[in-house]
Amino acid sequence: MNASTLGLSLASAEIWLISAACVLLLVDVFLKDSLRWVTMALSLVSLAVAAWITWQQPLDGRVIALNGFYVADPMGNLLKLFSYGAVAVSFIYSYEYLVRRGLFKGEYYILGLFALVGIMVMISAGSLLTIYLGVELLSLSLYAMVAFDRDSGIAAESAMKYFVLGALASGTLLYGMSMIYGATGTMQLDEIALAVREVGAQNGLLVFGLIFLIAGIAFKFGAVPFHMWLPDVYHGAPTPVTVFIGSAPKIASFALAIRLLAESLGGMSDSWQEILIVLAVLSMGIGNVVAIAQTNIKRMLAYSTISHVGFILLGIIAANTQGYRASLYYTLTYVIMALGSFGMILLLARKGFESDQLDDFKGLNKRSPWFAAVMMMLMFSTAGVPPFIGFWAKIEVLGAVLSVGYTWLAATAVFFSVIGAYYYIRVVKLMYFDDPTESAGIEAGSTMRTVISLNGLAVLALGIVPGLLMDLCAKVLP
Repeated sequence: MNASTLGLSLASAEIWLISAACVLLLVDVFLKDSLRWVTMALSLVSLAVAAWITWQQPLDGRVIALNGFYVADPMGNLLKLFSYGAVAVSFIYSYEYLVRRGLFKGEYYILGLFALVGIMVMISAGSLLTIYLGVELLSLSLYAMVAFDRDSGIAAESAMKYFVLGALASGTLLYGMSMIYGATGTMQLDEIALAVREVGAQNGLLVFGLIFLIAGIAFKFGAVPFHMWLPDVYHGAPTPVTVFIGSAPKIASFALAIRLLAESLGGMSDSWQEILIVLAVLSMGIGNVVAIAQTNIKRMLAYSTISHVGFILLGIIAANTQGYRASLYYTLTYVIMALGSFGMILLLARKGFESDQLDDFKGLNKRSPWFAAVMMMLMFSTAGVPPFIGFWAKIEVLGAVLSVGYTWLAATAVFFSVIGAYYYIRVVKLMYFDDPTESAGIEAGSTMRTVISLNGLAVLALGIVPGLLMDLCAKVLP
């Protein structure tokens, strides 16, 4: 197999998905509203085929293809498989909500597939140019998804904020890339890593470019002080879009950080560790403290996301294999928990009722003991309470930070975790100890009920047997 054929073979999942999205775009134009479910079904089939293609490409090591623009490795395959799953689950959760509100249109699913292609391009990027193409494809799709409900002024306002700030972040990232290119003379990530050793980590142009790169990465993650967009977008976007934005794109942000910082600029770890420490502490502090004051659960979970980004950054700060594994484990864990938490809002929503206020969860145990238990498991896991998976994710990250001597940083993370536990436990208190403000039953269908039940049970099962996911992360990052 020649180099060109090998590259196309390795990128076959991306080629398939972008082709499927384009075909679906044409098919959806000719579908009547009564047959719109076909778009959703074909989208799920496309995801299943992409997952099968990725699964059929087991890799023992790192393979660089397409003239250095594409990288295939075990970590990339794992991230892609989780991305397919996250997108599929968000599609399933969104179906009934969109139907009830007259928003069941093919654009949601097609934009979701294009966004997923952007995620995949970022995951397998071997060049600064490839990374930027992936970032823009993902970002442009998300801007359109946030404004998906054309009759909602709040959604339009959120989309404008997201677009303006996102454009600034993309420009910042691109400017940083140009500085790195100017200092090293190459855009290939592997070649940049070699050039950094030759040029010297203290080179002024490199350090200048690094600062701009980190600013772009921090925006995509939603880390403080580049978090301004996140609560407004999570709150203002239609809840199905919030579910989507809160899950799979976080995998892309992790891949962006690993490809740029760990792989290409690993020789400058002393410089970017100091910056990430500041971002991590601010994110954990502001995210957890401000979340306490929220009455809207989407905004509360948005600030919760910011605090979790701080924990993900802690693993990267360690700048070693143990830290990268812990960060990967935490990212995948967070995606599972976020899907379930935002999914519960969709589960309780009905026509004319959003269920996005904390008071809407009052007395849920009296209305539905099982789904109150599911939400309790999700909240306890997100708070880091044993034996749920969120506890082990925090332990792994703290262990990585302690291994490199940052005891004070680990203590700070524990302190803010204790503060953060308050607003998660508050949701549990509302469900079990307050009288319900709503007497209507849950209207969700059997598919939605089954998937979200499995989502809740997953945080418990993976917490009881944490070795399953931990060993997987260790295998792909040896």
